Amino acid sequence: MLSSPPPSPSLSGLSSSAHCEALMEKLREKTATIGIIGLGYVGFPLAIAFHRQHFSVIGFDTDEEKIGLIQQGKDYIPVKGASVTHELATSPRFRGSSHPAILGEADVILVCVPTPLTKHWAPDMSYVEGTMQTLATYLKPGQLVVLESTTYPGTTDELVKPLLEQGGLKAGTDFFLAYSPEREDPGNPQYSTTDIPKVVGADDDLSLSLVQALYAAIVPSVVPVKSSAAAEAVKITENIFRCVNIALVNELKMVYERMGLNIWEIIQAAATKPFGFMPCYPGPGLGGHCIPIDPFYLSWKAKEHGLNTRFIELAGEINHMMPSYVIKRLREGLDAVSGKGIRGARLLIVGLAYKKNVSDIRETPSFVLFHALQQAGGDVDYYDPHVPVIPHSREHGFLEGKASISWSAENLRTYDAALICTDHDGVDYQMLVDQLPLVVDTRNATASCEGHEKVWRA
Repeated sequence: MLSSPPPSPSLSGLSSSAHCEALMEKLREKTATIGIIGLGYVGFPLAIAFHRQHFSVIGFDTDEEKIGLIQQGKDYIPVKGASVTHELATSPRFRGSSHPAILGEADVILVCVPTPLTKHWAPDMSYVEGTMQTLATYLKPGQLVVLESTTYPGTTDELVKPLLEQGGLKAGTDFFLAYSPEREDPGNPQYSTTDIPKVVGADDDLSLSLVQALYAAIVPSVVPVKSSAAAEAVKITENIFRCVNIALVNELKMVYERMGLNIWEIIQAAATKPFGFMPCYPGPGLGGHCIPIDPFYLSWKAKEHGLNTRFIELAGEINHMMPSYVIKRLREGLDAVSGKGIRGARLLIVGLAYKKNVSDIRETPSFVLFHALQQAGGDVDYYDPHVPVIPHSREHGFLEGKASISWSAENLRTYDAALICTDHDGVDYQMLVDQLPLVVDTRNATASCEGHEKVWRA
């Protein structure tokens, strides 16, 4: 239940309500300085959004390369609109830095740092913890801090608040604290940061009023909930919904394939029903920073309350077995077409990014497949027009620096099989089918191609 803190003076000598009104006035007049920690797929679009609404923006990232790219005006993350990085680089209202002291100059601080899983499938909160410990040193009275990183219900109140208060200031009295989950969908041509309603939650009335006013400046609507934990649960629920339904169609894919039925045809026909059905599509496994990871935050937290999340864990089990199923289909296809197995075969992975038309490789199942095929003795290359060279990644550093092949009929003819993992637009899938004896398609990318006898669904 929200409750307004008593109007007792803060360490600055002003009451919490006075601090709130001062910041609210800055938000209304757009004179507030917005600090953003983490200039990745969440933080960078937020920087653009607030800057375009005439706020001054401070961008902080420990990665000095990102700061340098922004200062040079070089785009490194796709955001709707031309030359968005150049827009920041040439503006007197934007400053980028890798020195945390600059955060003391902000009126609002948005925290957009990674929340991965450990190898034991538990939340890795080290980025959040480290950020908050640093921020506590520079926190000043009257600031609003908003966590955007996806996490388990209770993080803001149980973890973030105590860490920030180590600096001596008190949440709800000296500074304000809220949670608002990011809802980014990289590569989505229809929805960007400023098109999507923003859910917000806080544990006191003043913080909630401020976070509503903050995001109202950049999004079409703000949806308040009654606590930070409720807002954290909203994001987890959204991703669990996707995870469970993708697992369902992945399981149906395997069943229908055994029956000689095409899952894509079935989903397309089912989607004509105007109610009661929402299409989800199968694939080679889950990718991206959200759906493969976030559901397990709730699964982990539920155990604290003596509960098991059976749907979540079963969905995770099914989705994580998809790469093995894809390799099984590839083996069957190679057996049928050439009588040879994976060992010694020249194999081409088509599409490295986790979803179409982006360069985002976070948690991509293509890496899992790449590694498994190499381990099985395959000679593996890849083609991805959005990922010309494989960058560094925490779990698949062995692939760093490997380059995409050039797309040509001559090059394609040298491979025994291709495995379509990502259905980027603009790829000539007909050429792929024409030039190779076997194409294993996990995305229905070859649906309109001739030569279906060469295509194996997986």
